Amino acid sequence: MKPKSLPPSRSLPPRRLLAIAAAAALFSSQGAHAASQTKHPKSTLNGAEVVCPLGTFICTPRPDNFALCRPNGQLEFYDPFLSKDSSLRPTAKTYISADYVQSPDQTIYHLSGHIKTIRADQELHADFADYNSDTSDYDARGNVHYQESEQLLSADHITGNTDNSTGLATGNVRFQMLNSHGNGTAVRGQMLDADHHRYTVATYSTCDIGRHIWEIRAKQITTDDTTNRGVARGATMNMFGVPFFYSPYMSFPLSDDRQSGFLYPYFEHTGEAGYQFRLPYYLNLAPNYDATLTPRYYSLRGAMLSGEARYMFPKTNGIFDFEFMPSDNYNDQKITPTSFDTQGQQRYLYHILNTTTLWPGWFVSTNIQRASDQNYLHDFGDDLFTISTALLYSSVYLNGGGNWWNASFGGDMWQNVDPSEPNSVEPYKRLPRATFNMDIPFARWYDFGLTSEADDFHKFDNVEGARLDLTPYVDADFQGPAWFFRPKLAYRYTAYSLDSGYQNYSYYGPISAGTTSPFTQSNPSRALPIVSLDQGLIFERSTSMFDTNYTQTLEPRLFYLYVPYRNQNNLPLFDTGLMDFDDWMLFAPNQFSGADRQMNANNLTAAVTTRLLDDGGVERLSATFGQIRYFTPQLVQIPCSGTASGCSPTTDWAGSDYVAELSTQLNDQWTASTEYLWNPNTRLTDLGTFTLQRRLGFDGILNFSYRFRRGLLEQYDVSAVYPLAERWRLIGDWTYSVMDKRTVEALAGVQYEGCCVKISVVARHYVNGYDGVITNVSPTQPGPGSDTAVMFELEFKGMGAFSGQTDSILRRDILGYQ
Repeated sequence: MKPKSLPPSRSLPPRRLLAIAAAAALFSSQGAHAASQTKHPKSTLNGAEVVCPLGTFICTPRPDNFALCRPNGQLEFYDPFLSKDSSLRPTAKTYISADYVQSPDQTIYHLSGHIKTIRADQELHADFADYNSDTSDYDARGNVHYQESEQLLSADHITGNTDNSTGLATGNVRFQMLNSHGNGTAVRGQMLDADHHRYTVATYSTCDIGRHIWEIRAKQITTDDTTNRGVARGATMNMFGVPFFYSPYMSFPLSDDRQSGFLYPYFEHTGEAGYQFRLPYYLNLAPNYDATLTPRYYSLRGAMLSGEARYMFPKTNGIFDFEFMPSDNYNDQKITPTSFDTQGQQRYLYHILNTTTLWPGWFVSTNIQRASDQNYLHDFGDDLFTISTALLYSSVYLNGGGNWWNASFGGDMWQNVDPSEPNSVEPYKRLPRATFNMDIPFARWYDFGLTSEADDFHKFDNVEGARLDLTPYVDADFQGPAWFFRPKLAYRYTAYSLDSGYQNYSYYGPISAGTTSPFTQSNPSRALPIVSLDQGLIFERSTSMFDTNYTQTLEPRLFYLYVPYRNQNNLPLFDTGLMDFDDWMLFAPNQFSGADRQMNANNLTAAVTTRLLDDGGVERLSATFGQIRYFTPQLVQIPCSGTASGCSPTTDWAGSDYVAELSTQLNDQWTASTEYLWNPNTRLTDLGTFTLQRRLGFDGILNFSYRFRRGLLEQYDVSAVYPLAERWRLIGDWTYSVMDKRTVEALAGVQYEGCCVKISVVARHYVNGYDGVITNVSPTQPGPGSDTAVMFELEFKGMGAFSGQTDSILRRDILGYQ
């Protein structure tokens, strides 16, 4: 801590002067502790923290919490009633008491016997103290105790000079930071100046005093208050008194501020890369940019360097991530395509994410992801989320907008990173792509708008060309407190300009001999009107349930959609597919994604929703039931490969699936939701989901979910964070596929959290996407393989973690994990 300025000493009475001298001695001696000026949010000490709300997709990490530490674990002389406001020091009076005071020449003062001085947030105790007012030298001896708002300190003997901000503490030096929970001991502590300190034969830990589960033991520890960083030389990390890590040089944080230095290593094992070791180094280059470099070593593949750079300037900000392996030592034909032998090859992955503001309302957004080969994520991924990534998306756009309009110009492209698929699965590149949308209100109820998009599509060995899609519209929004009526009239025009040679292709590649191409024109087009009427009522009443008062709503809604039929079999399929029917499609104007197909419609959707709102307006229950009634058949279809007609008969059903939804959270301990789609024509269930989440105590959670989509998947998932005791938690996640009759992912682990340490051991078994020999020439259809990863994470609270990777995976896999 930096000494505060004091009034001139010669103008003060001797007794007050001596009191200030004694306090000044402590200002100097406080530099003799190992971790001064550490500042943490108070919530990390008193246990106050926000519990992740039920239903949150990914919960934020909790800050370090020392609530499990021993209550009232301060040094024995701590005074809880002393002021905590250090800003009062310059103007506060100093109070002193002692058994004896001597001053033979009004320059040197001697105090002895139960010395006690108090000024604002500072309090000093000693048996003896001497002070020279001419030289500002001081000498405090015998049970020297000092307290201020942020720290405690004790020593047998402290000497120093107030003017030079120097001091020397010897004999049983002990210290404690009241805000960061850091504490330790030293044989000798020296204050070099107001901001730099050196300690000999010292220890440091954030554990309870006298109960150090872990600590740093060093021949010498220096601290720098300007950087809030400590450096230990000849340092050994000890756990339960057993040394497990030695370093001649170790840098560690004294606060939560970003600081350069080594982060703690990380260990993991996977089947495809072997044992993995990482040692990150963080570079705090400036307040607005930093970087992290992480050397890695894989026992089966070799050395790799990865890194991350972050920057934030007035008009640009972004992140750059990369992984680079100069030579891959691993080669296994079982998992490697024959056209790409990874042995001896460079492997890399990079991601650039940037946003740059050019002028008000205009900015450039960049998102580029590329890998050296399509096997990269399979070989170096260590979880199901990474392994299941099949495409890497890249885009660059110039974006602009105003009060009633927005526009963009740029392009998109994809890279296939699924080893089991040929590169032909990559979507069309849209280079360039431009959009322009506007919505202009006029009169009281009306809007005039336009959505438009122009693209140029490119894909090897497929039909290519440009597309323009324009949809001007006029809509209105008539509404009152208990009703709404929203008519809309739109006109959709889509035109193409196909490149030469379009006659040689079908929808999915070159046509075979004797097959007629569906593309008979180089400039096909489509034009049709779209009319919709959306109307609803809202009724309310007061009701009660389980001795709780609620407001219940009843909300009937009708949505009419009319779109005339247009034959679109001569239009290509650049970026369009049939979307799975879901609840939101009850009120959608098109069942196809992209602009290549516009469905015909003469439909009426009828739906009703009821809600229960508590007195605070929180929605505790919501239920919806609805269906679309078709007055004309659905004629527009997505064609199969090599044909110009639909794969299945035109849909002439009288109605769509019945859609039923229910979600409830009657209290803060549990929530449940379900969705059910039943087809009255086939009398089969098309979709069924059920999710239940139950809170177990303060930090436990139980999740159960069932997911069914006919012909696509049927899965059960159970996950839990189960608190065994105050300090122990069991963690598990199991996902089972009924269709594949196998476990998709299984995770099991145990966590221990004490006063100053967290330990996590997690094992994961997951499907890695494929198993068998793959060739890019004629890919087979291999069955899914599997891999196993074991992760170990050890965190010393207040010192940083070995890695946040285990924690991030658990937050992603277990709903509500925190």
